Amino acid sequence: MSTPPPWLAGVVPALHGDLPDWFTRFAPPPEAERESAVLMLFGERPGSDPTDPVVEVVLTERGSALSSHAGQVSFPGGRLDPGEDATTAALREAQEEVGLDPASVDVVGVFPPLYLSPSRNSVYPVLAWWREPHDLHIASPFEVASIERVAVADLVDPASRFTVRVGDEYEGYGFDVHGLFVWGFTAHLLEVFLDAAGQTVPWDEEHVRSLPWKYLRPFVERRAERSSDDL
Repeated sequence: MSTPPPWLAGVVPALHGDLPDWFTRFAPPPEAERESAVLMLFGERPGSDPTDPVVEVVLTERGSALSSHAGQVSFPGGRLDPGEDATTAALREAQEEVGLDPASVDVVGVFPPLYLSPSRNSVYPVLAWWREPHDLHIASPFEVASIERVAVADLVDPASRFTVRVGDEYEGYGFDVHGLFVWGFTAHLLEVFLDAAGQTVPWDEEHVRSLPWKYLRPFVERRAERSSDDL
């Protein structure tokens, strides 16, 4: 059993007290078709030095057959069922996807919702501390291809950081950890969280990488569709 470090416990009030522009620019519009929640689950690595514990976050690689954001790295999560709040949905989805015991978790707080336009989805990030870590497993192979517990120290390592750029269509944060190419919504949420927690260190933002083809393909297809519409 463990307690969250002060830097994690202070993230939610820090964000609400000085809300990053990202939350304003991507606030859900009235036409958002559904609501979802993701669980940003942090905890101590089992067996690490109790005087200087390694803090990890749980990330998943989404199933390749999903209709949206297939194959991308994400936090456990999914759609709110009728009558659910964001916290209940995030914990339920994590249990269904990776076998998390909700009783092992203390919820720290909920961030303002963010809008993912490709799926017309309003997403509530739920921050939680994994008080009693246990083994996880892929409980829903259709939704989850792999599970990784990534140290915060590895995320903030400048060698793991880069900028993702797709022509003039997209530019954002990227992380290369445990063989995962983390970009898009998940990478930006991690960056905002780490910055609010005071955990970021300087890194080379001019280090640019392009998207692997499995992520780049939707950009190419949309470009082709726009060209076809102009004919």
